[in-house]
Amino acid sequence: MTDFATPQDLARRTAAAVDAAVGAGRELGLTVVDAAVLHDVFSVVVHLAPAPVVVRVPTVLPHCESLDSLARRQRSELDVSSWLAGRGTPVIPPSPLVPLEPVQRGGFSMTFWQFVAEDRDKEPDYVANSDSVADLHAALRDYPGPLSFLSAADPQFVTEALGQLDKHPDLIDPAELDRARREWRQLEPLVRSRAAFEAAYPGIDLQPIHGDSPPANIFSGVDGDLYSDFELITLGPVEWDLAALGPVYESAYNRGARRNGSRPLNEEVLRFVNAVGMLRIIATLTLTPQLPVLVDYLTPALDQWRASPAAD
Repeated sequence: MTDFATPQDLARRTAAAVDAAVGAGRELGLTVVDAAVLHDVFSVVVHLAPAPVVVRVPTVLPHCESLDSLARRQRSELDVSSWLAGRGTPVIPPSPLVPLEPVQRGGFSMTFWQFVAEDRDKEPDYVANSDSVADLHAALRDYPGPLSFLSAADPQFVTEALGQLDKHPDLIDPAELDRARREWRQLEPLVRSRAAFEAAYPGIDLQPIHGDSPPANIFSGVDGDLYSDFELITLGPVEWDLAALGPVYESAYNRGARRNGSRPLNEEVLRFVNAVGMLRIIATLTLTPQLPVLVDYLTPALDQWRASPAAD
């Protein structure tokens, strides 16, 4: 049976992340009187009031993720966010009050962002957001920074997680795990190799993409919506950013693509990214001991996978 973090464990982790953020902020010369936790799921997000600075501290991570590998991803996130902001794209920008670098302290690696007041009365409109993602893709197309192919799929994590899950029958049935492993054997070569992907899907252009479901990562600021959370910025097909969202959101994206002259989503590539996305969700089961509430979040997607035919 898997040991899950207790509420006391979670509270201690949050407190340690806040302490690290406050200490790092003060070392960087920020005035911090009251640290307010704005969000606490995969990361602890802390406003270092009264400084107009928010710190994001990732706390729930795969075992294969080191502080150094996390910092490399964070540098890409800071760089692309800064680049987009400089070109007038509506994003939450990195804080100009500290160096444009991740900071390591207390066993955490964290990034510093400009504080933006949230419009708490606005309900997310994921259909409109999906339309807007086409504009984000157009803005990202010329980003010059180096990016790895489909790093957002995290194939090392998926491979290792599927290898570990047989020790946790409380999380997934052995027969279902066998199915997941068979599907991953088919899909993994196309995730790990750009050449293999391009051979399988000729004519599908690759470009910088958000990497982490951008329709769900548009922040409702009091002065307008802002793209955010580029932690998984990667090179890939635009379909990856619409994975697992379904026809309504795909159609909204295609409306946005027609508006700005981009290509519509390709159905075959959508099937591929949906299949990979489902296996990444299954791999995420290995994180539930760190974050028990994930069981509730993942169950609907797992039920959908169970009811679907095997990926081919």
